[in-house]
Amino acid sequence: MKFKLVLGTLMAAGLTTLLAHPSFAAVTAEEAKQLGTTLTEFGAEKAGNKDGSIPAYTGGLAKLPNYDREKMKNYLDPYKDEKPLYSVTAQNMAQYDAVLTAGNKALLTRYPGYRIDVYQTHRSVRYQPWIIQNTLKNATTAKLAGEIEGDAVAGADKKNLPFPGVFFPIPKNGYEVMWNHKMHNKPAVNDEIANAYLVDTAGGVSSMSVPHQTFVAPWYDVKGKLRGEAYDSILGFHALQTAPPSAAGIVFLNFYLATAENNGQRVWFYTPGQRRVRAAPEFAYDVPIAAYGGAILWDEIFGFVGRLDRFDFKLVGKKEMLVPYNMFAMTNTMTKKEDYLGPKFVKPEAMRYEKHRVWVVDATRKANARHVYSRRTFYIDEDCWCLVAQETYDNAGKIYRVILDTPVPTYDIGGVNDFGWITYDLIKGNYFTTNMTGEPVGMMRSYDTMEGMNIPLTPAGVAAASVR
Repeated sequence: MKFKLVLGTLMAAGLTTLLAHPSFAAVTAEEAKQLGTTLTEFGAEKAGNKDGSIPAYTGGLAKLPNYDREKMKNYLDPYKDEKPLYSVTAQNMAQYDAVLTAGNKALLTRYPGYRIDVYQTHRSVRYQPWIIQNTLKNATTAKLAGEIEGDAVAGADKKNLPFPGVFFPIPKNGYEVMWNHKMHNKPAVNDEIANAYLVDTAGGVSSMSVPHQTFVAPWYDVKGKLRGEAYDSILGFHALQTAPPSAAGIVFLNFYLATAENNGQRVWFYTPGQRRVRAAPEFAYDVPIAAYGGAILWDEIFGFVGRLDRFDFKLVGKKEMLVPYNMFAMTNTMTKKEDYLGPKFVKPEAMRYEKHRVWVVDATRKANARHVYSRRTFYIDEDCWCLVAQETYDNAGKIYRVILDTPVPTYDIGGVNDFGWITYDLIKGNYFTTNMTGEPVGMMRSYDTMEGMNIPLTPAGVAAASVR
């Protein structure tokens, strides 16, 4: 792929596209002065782009006055009345080559009728002041740690870890960008009921699971209590499968750490047939998730989770690209799966693309490392630091899967919900969607404290609750 890098501010910040390594110098106090001036406090370019298609950042989306979390099952779409500015198709894709991901180029080429509808760009992500202050502290104190490059982080907060916030607002290498994704600002607690569907090559739809899930980002609990309850993890979830009948009662309890301790995770699994909880350290890396029919791998949850030890993560640079963003319709307001599931791909009218600046990270499998993918390319938004798109490659160097995340700003408390995603398997010809909450059974509610916590966070607690 030919990259036209967005420089300007990046060059002023010293953010070149050179490969970096933990031995590179950390951000200096002088460099950090850009935060809050040319850069936002969380590290994005504050100004818009030259042609105005990306606006300046002005603070993000405030809470909608008519949104009531306790009375509503899902978020309202503040952009529901907007119309596409233009559409990209197989016929005109050459005109937009510079702003298309390799994955979307592959989908446009492969599937007749695949279309990218592009809307007005809204830089909607908002940060709470305490997270901004912590990010400014991290700028000059956070660093990569661990015996393996990028395997852990260290900082000036308790336990010699970084402060809760963006770890590396002025990243020097691909590992730092990936840690920013892993730690991006999200609700401390997100309670949701959602569906997962697998659409086969003939257009047949299978319901893979209907889980009641509680996602936790313990470091973003404004009261600071959740970290102690959740093994000091940066991300975790409790997922109770309620359907189909063959999976009902199964519970996953997963936590992902800021260190390489215990292989960087704590994972347990409860099955009603055995009536016990067992540790599941094997639920990692390229092991397929059986509950989802093997459509995704354990390290593909939320785009990427787990350790960074099996790939070399190269920072390619920053680029303006068309990516899924502000995806309220598909994730929250579409009330029937028929509204968004097409026979070969998600219906174009269910998707919302915007032009945003994204960090591009190219990950190449290390020599002698084991993984089904030989290479992965990640696109991480400059504002939310969340992964918005990626491609994975097989051992022959061909695109294997195209993964599109569906981020929505949690405008009531700040941060972003990116727990839903779409996976296109270009080898099998099927596709998979998960964590869309708009159907009658669905819901999505977010909290910045443990207020929304209504599930056990220990193996013993899971066992006791399951027996009841």
